Amino acid sequence: MDISLSALAKLRGRGARVARGQVNSLPFADGAFDLVCAFDIIEHVDDDEGALAELSRVAKLGGTLLISAPLHASLWTPFDEFVGHKRRYDPADLLSKLARHHLTVERSAVFGMQPRSSRLVDIGMWWLLHHREMAMWWYNRAFMQLGLRFQKELRLTPGMIATDNVDEILLVCRRDADDENSN
Repeated sequence: MDISLSALAKLRGRGARVARGQVNSLPFADGAFDLVCAFDIIEHVDDDEGALAELSRVAKLGGTLLISAPLHASLWTPFDEFVGHKRRYDPADLLSKLARHHLTVERSAVFGMQPRSSRLVDIGMWWLLHHREMAMWWYNRAFMQLGLRFQKELRLTPGMIATDNVDEILLVCRRDADDENSN
C-alpha cells in the first residue's frame, strides 16, 4: 500500500500485490490482516489519530502492528522538515495515542539509521538541497549500503524501552478488543 505510483510499479514488478491509497482511508475490510506494518508513516500525516484508527481497524483482534516513529521534538532537525515529518513523538503521548486505538506495546527496539552527528546531517542536507541527484546516488549506492552493513542488530525488548537517548523507535503492538466489542 502506498500513494506513490512509481513505488507501486516497482513492487508489482517484484511480484507484490499492491493497492494505492492513503493511510487515513485504507481500502480494506475491518480485521483483514494478522500483521500490519507502518514504517515511517504516522509522523508524515496531518491526522495521525486517523491513521492509527485505520491501522487498528484493519488489524484482526489479537493481530500484530509494527509501527516505527521518530521521538523527541527536541531532536528536530532540518532533515525532519525536508523529508516531510509533521512531528516527532513524546514517548508518553505516543503510548496514549496507541492505547486510544486499542494498541498495546508488547515489544520495542531502537530503530533507524540517522547519524548521531548533527554536522553529518547538516552536510547531507546541504548536498540534498544543492546537488540532489548526486546526493541520492551516493546515499543509495554507498551510504545506505554502509549503514546497513554496520547497523546494530535489532534488539526487541519486552514492553517499552527507555527512550531518553532514542531517536527512532520500532514498536510491536497487539490489537486489543475495543470496549464495545469486548462484551
